[in-house]
Amino acid sequence: MTAVRVHRLVVTSEGQVLAGPVSFELPTGATLGLRGPSGAGKSTVLRALVGLLPPPLKAEGEICVLGARVDGAGVDLPALRARAALVAQTPVVFPASIMANATFALRHVVRASRSALRERAERALVEAGLWDEVAGRLEAPAEQLSVGQRQRLCLARALALDPALLLLDEPTSALDPAARATVEAAVAGLRGRRTVLVVSHDQAQLARICDDVISIGDDSGGQ
Repeated sequence: MTAVRVHRLVVTSEGQVLAGPVSFELPTGATLGLRGPSGAGKSTVLRALVGLLPPPLKAEGEICVLGARVDGAGVDLPALRARAALVAQTPVVFPASIMANATFALRHVVRASRSALRERAERALVEAGLWDEVAGRLEAPAEQLSVGQRQRLCLARALALDPALLLLDEPTSALDPAARATVEAAVAGLRGRRTVLVVSHDQAQLARICDDVISIGDDSGGQ
């Protein structure tokens, strides 16, 4: 099965091409890397997949995500974004506890008891490779975490939704080498268990954690 199918996607802003044309398919259960030079529009493509392009940006071409045409009539974009969770490049934590951050998106999507939400969040923290570092201080402010820990907390927040598709935008670009290795290990641990699309400028990293890699913005393919 195909989780994502993109055909001749072009993103423009007032007539200027910002990204594309790009075409690719992401099979269910696979990890695909999307690489390219700075300014190639990698992050823009990622946002187009879940209808998060701000005006005046416009997407043309075919975008099918989890069986839905993103630009189709009547598409429920909030519901799609819960199933196709986007983790942004800059980790954003809220002025609340680690656990409150981990359950933030979940509380807005799933009707369940507090204990059930907490259980799902704890499993997500394990999957994101953060549990061992925070298990004894889940009620501590999330703002006390390091940048690398914050990135994994944002990953856990997305994983708690049990998404059918995970979209990662430059997950290690703002980190020091030690934090980068830890986050990369967490992402690599998802391989074969989750359907993941990773945007990165680091070709070597993508080769380590992805089943396949396509390029945009140069002559090496992907269009």
